[in-house]
Amino acid sequence: MGKERFILGWEGGDGGLDFLSGALSERVRSVMESPHGMWNYMSYRDAINILGLDAGEIYANGRIDLDPRTWADFGWMTCFAGPPESAVIAMRENTSGENVNPYSPDLLSSLREAAAGIKFGRPRGGSFEVIGVEGSQAAISYTLETFINPGDEVIITDPGYFHFTSSILMAGGVPVRIPLGPGNGYRMKPEEVEKHITPRTKAVIVCDPLNPFGTVQSGNELFALIEMTRAKGIVIINDITHGTHRVNPESLHIPMSSLYGETNTDNVVSTFSVSHGYGMAGVRIGFLAGHPDVMRACLVTKVALTRINTNLIAQHGALAAIKDGAYVAESEAIIRRNYGLIKKIVAGSPGVSIPVGPDYGFSMVIDVSGAGTTAQELTVALFKQRVAVYPGDGLGDVGATGYIRLNISRPDAWAFEHLGESLPKAIAEARSGMYREGVIKFFESRRNERARDIVRKIKEKS
Repeated sequence: MGKERFILGWEGGDGGLDFLSGALSERVRSVMESPHGMWNYMSYRDAINILGLDAGEIYANGRIDLDPRTWADFGWMTCFAGPPESAVIAMRENTSGENVNPYSPDLLSSLREAAAGIKFGRPRGGSFEVIGVEGSQAAISYTLETFINPGDEVIITDPGYFHFTSSILMAGGVPVRIPLGPGNGYRMKPEEVEKHITPRTKAVIVCDPLNPFGTVQSGNELFALIEMTRAKGIVIINDITHGTHRVNPESLHIPMSSLYGETNTDNVVSTFSVSHGYGMAGVRIGFLAGHPDVMRACLVTKVALTRINTNLIAQHGALAAIKDGAYVAESEAIIRRNYGLIKKIVAGSPGVSIPVGPDYGFSMVIDVSGAGTTAQELTVALFKQRVAVYPGDGLGDVGATGYIRLNISRPDAWAFEHLGESLPKAIAEARSGMYREGVIKFFESRRNERARDIVRKIKEKS
């Protein structure tokens, strides 16, 4: 039968569908042409084709997760220390016909209350409400669809979460990127945001803690951003998905919604999900919060697009997880330990460095630009050693060929031992140029400016 076709690396059919070129919407076309569009940036999954491996042997029965017993997966953005056992028990106990047969409520009242108080730091009331969504990505998309008109600008960071740009483009908006680096502490500075605001600016996405660096905004920065944008009629989307685990004991994460007692936060729309902090990506539960009038508008958008509420059994699991302080403490300790292990690995790897350490979450970045190769070639070489990572080109222009994003939530020390053993061999192989042709071929087929720039950079290293 030959090699199984791998859906996450899908290249389409035989190219014979003539009507498609004129039938696609401009929104979809813009995403398909964007370097942030799915399949346009490189991931460890693309190493499967470059190495000539069989996806059917790597992913059993159509699953898309790597077997943790034989793979050191640092790429997937879910907490590997999860899910909490309390959440699994709650879902098992509530799996019954009466919970499966009917359409589910938007959110259980108890879950809505817990999300508001525990995660968003604000009680529900006449000026604050929480609705259910299928994860933070869905929440962000619904919000953008609710507020953005064609040509409106949305300010984001570079680098930043992969799919912010795609959501903006699907809403007809224009992404405006603020480069991050040592000068701004790898976070969004209010004065820089203000310089990027134009008459077309409609929204600012404040990902805090920031994916990929794990840095957090200070209270003063958040306050200034709220005040400045509200005065200009600009919406803030505050994504706090990575705020469950504190890595740096001296750092403090503050949800924007919790500042309601200090300033008017009516222009703030907040979101988080249990996918990342609680290792429950498979249940697809997230939350969107803000002023009830804003939530009603976002709910109109959600109902128009999907109509269906979140899964009731998963809601019971999410409620148990959010209340499970013991799980958070245990998984937080694991992540802190793992950050220490990564620092030791980096210290022993010439040409590899950590641009900035994470304050919260389990996402961090290492810079491999001094190792004599590109992040993309090194990604392939690591995958050959059964180590999965993401190179930086999907995150933005900054660090596109030098950054590698790591998920440091694995509870087993084996994964880190394996990374430490594999990294020197992978760097040597990547530096030899043996994967250069395959990586270049991947990006040449993408036909966007960042892909062409990456090809130029790779060839310069030849």
